[in-house]
Amino acid sequence: MKKTFKIGAIATGGRGRNAWQAHQPEQGVVMAAGADTDPEANQAFKEKFPDADIYTDYRDLLKQKDIDAVFISTPDFLHEEMAVAALKAGKAVYLEKPMAITIEGCDRILKTAMQTGSKLFIGHNMRHFPVVLKMKEIIDSGLIGEVQCGWCRHFVGYGGDAYFRDWHSEQRYSTGLLLQKGAHDIDVMHWLMGSYTKSVVGMGMLSVYNRCGRRSPETKGCAKWDLAQYPPLTQTGFSPIIDVEDHNMILMQLENGAQATYMQCHYAPDAERNYTFIGTKGRVENIGDYGDCEVHVWTRRGPRSTPDIIYKLKPPVKNSSHGGADAPIVQNFLDFVRFGAKTNTSPVAARMSVATGVLGHYSMRNGNNRQDIPALPKKLVEYFENNQKKAKK
Repeated sequence: MKKTFKIGAIATGGRGRNAWQAHQPEQGVVMAAGADTDPEANQAFKEKFPDADIYTDYRDLLKQKDIDAVFISTPDFLHEEMAVAALKAGKAVYLEKPMAITIEGCDRILKTAMQTGSKLFIGHNMRHFPVVLKMKEIIDSGLIGEVQCGWCRHFVGYGGDAYFRDWHSEQRYSTGLLLQKGAHDIDVMHWLMGSYTKSVVGMGMLSVYNRCGRRSPETKGCAKWDLAQYPPLTQTGFSPIIDVEDHNMILMQLENGAQATYMQCHYAPDAERNYTFIGTKGRVENIGDYGDCEVHVWTRRGPRSTPDIIYKLKPPVKNSSHGGADAPIVQNFLDFVRFGAKTNTSPVAARMSVATGVLGHYSMRNGNNRQDIPALPKKLVEYFENNQKKAKK
């Protein structure tokens, strides 16, 4: 193994700061380069990593032969192009979710990873959320029996701040928020229910943010979260173009026969993902999704107010992001590309969440008809299930 493992960050600010955690000189891992079109982001990155090279074009970073791995944390519509380029350049890739904004884009990335042998890792950090891991532990133990039904209600209290003031508000950049935001939850439901979606039906509407005050096309969007920016109809500064739905709903028929539903609302006053999974012996539900949260289990008949088991989860360490999930997922990526460790996340699963979101949007925009998820080639699935190692002949 090389003495020093070098990391590059494609996007040095915003979500790109998650990559900063990969800088572990004591473990032989260093942040060696960054690329961003924003001078302020690059300046902050340079102050943090004075020895790193800085680029304004990600392609120049990829030409640096001693870079072993890159984090791609750019807007969603750039994922396909940049991931394919990085994989072809021989870099291991940490790609933020969603993998791409089309099914074809995901499949191109997967095929490129297999053809080049470059390692691919998708940043579905919710697979490292303590509350999700606890629910998976409970389901896998058999405590609630065979899961046949799953629900997720997603209250996005910051939706008007984060998704309707910048590029997220346009289909051409995001496909839609069922995909952009819901890719996390669809993936979690697939993982905990042990199966992928076979067919999907969607419904959704743009009914609130289309009536809000807009900024001019010349004014830069500001997706700053602010508790004072509520209720929506009293606010201004929204994107001049909004053509994505502000609430989304899908019904999912899973391959194993189970069924699930996901509901998402971007003008709710509160913020929480609330999952419940119902099996042949009981039910599990989370109360809160990170920080001080609980997981409740019912194994006997009785009121919702008296669960049979309550798991109180410890809050993450102070200042940890995304409920304490970001540090573990970065470490999982490093252990995977350096030592071949198993991963919580799965590129195939990431593609299946995108496919469900894309076709859920298609359904809601085209008569709410059932859409069948296209299968991946068997060789591609086997390659990623084998920890991205080609099977021996």
